[in-house]
Amino acid sequence: MAGIGFELKKLFSKKGLFALIRAYGYSGVICTGPMLLGMVLLMGVRLIAVYGGVERNGQELLVCMITYTLLASLMVTNCLSMITTRYVADMLYSGQDEKVMPSFYGSIAVMFAGGIFYGIFLIFSGVEPVYQLCCLVLFMELVVVWTQINYLTAVKDYKGIFLTFVVAVGSALAAGYVFVRLGGEPIASLLFAVIIGYGIMVVWYYKLLIEYFPKGDGSSMEFLGWIDKYPQLAGVGIFIGIGLFAHLVLMWASPIGVQVKGLFYGAPGYDVPALFAFLSILITTINFVTSVEVNFYPKYRVYFELYNKGGTLVDIQRAEEELSGTLFRELGYTFTKQFFASVVFIIGGTLLIPSLPFGFTEEMLGVYRVLCVGYAFYACGNCIMLMTLYFSDNAGALCSTMVYAVCSVVGTLVTMRGSARYYGFGFLVAGVVFTAVAMVRLWSYVRRLSFHVISRQPLVASAKKGIAAAISDKMEEAYCEKKIKLQKEQ
Repeated sequence: MAGIGFELKKLFSKKGLFALIRAYGYSGVICTGPMLLGMVLLMGVRLIAVYGGVERNGQELLVCMITYTLLASLMVTNCLSMITTRYVADMLYSGQDEKVMPSFYGSIAVMFAGGIFYGIFLIFSGVEPVYQLCCLVLFMELVVVWTQINYLTAVKDYKGIFLTFVVAVGSALAAGYVFVRLGGEPIASLLFAVIIGYGIMVVWYYKLLIEYFPKGDGSSMEFLGWIDKYPQLAGVGIFIGIGLFAHLVLMWASPIGVQVKGLFYGAPGYDVPALFAFLSILITTINFVTSVEVNFYPKYRVYFELYNKGGTLVDIQRAEEELSGTLFRELGYTFTKQFFASVVFIIGGTLLIPSLPFGFTEEMLGVYRVLCVGYAFYACGNCIMLMTLYFSDNAGALCSTMVYAVCSVVGTLVTMRGSARYYGFGFLVAGVVFTAVAMVRLWSYVRRLSFHVISRQPLVASAKKGIAAAISDKMEEAYCEKKIKLQKEQ
């Protein structure tokens, strides 16, 4: 993300209200586009389903199938997202840009293999085959989109990324409306419309990638060696996914959970408030890039360049003080903005959401308010955790996300069987603990930054070899042999 922050700094340096809106708009879509698309499409197809006269149970089934597919794709991609991000960053830093796209293809292939489990679930899910096929196709599209986002942070075509999002959203909703208006089977029609929306995003994002990165050279599985090199990163992705989504899944087995059809369960009294509450953290996601990284990265770069290029001790100490001051100041600004955003969403949502056709009750509004606070603490904790990764404190990030995952699961299990007034409090407490643990770790690490930079480094560099690295080496050997053979034939 440092690369995208550096480029956004150019946009924010331009004067004028329009330039500021343009910079925030681009950064917002770049950072939250696919997730925001999911939120918009979930609400949009629900409204179109209401317009098309779909019965309540059919509406719930449609939302359940899209939600299950979103969560399944996110959990699969979370297993490798941190690994591939680090691999791409290392390749770009070392000037091996040609290895970026092969890793893109390889990571997608691995994750598609993981999607076999979701395919098995769909077969036994108890829904019609056409729905199963649509969910599987949507799952594959989502895996590609989530992966593309990891790689798009290096692409500077903000206008292209922004237009992709707008066209994808507009096309999906327009297609859904037309299909239903023409008398097509509503649920299948709306699923197909969502597929069209994400399909446009897949094709356009891929076009941006191949225009920016050179033709691939090297094994598509070389990135697997980074699993052995940075094993904590895989855990970070998995645990943050569990912490963020476990409360939704567990609530499906709560007293307010319902069996929609077959293996598809839901808890509308919890899921719908969670959907709206999640939107309250998009501001922090945007601000993290535009404020923390845009202002922090130059200080970070100067500090480490002094080590690499023979800076004096006085200069290093001064740079460290500026680095630390900027870091915590910008985090403070981010948290303050999230606080005000949460207050606005809580007050505004309480007044406006009941007027929307989502059947909000007083109980659901209570859950919504609690989850707004819970997501706010998650957003703050996640920003802090990402900053620990900035300093390569992978163990610290793993520790904080593991605590978050455990607290989220245990807290939800404890509160889900009690009174409805306590729904969401398990997730909220998990967010508070996550933020506290991550902040303590970051604070203690930055206080002894020079020690970690100099004294904690190994005297002799050694490569970690494991099963993943062995597979990577075998694939690299096979690729080299094939390349030599082709050269001889030519």
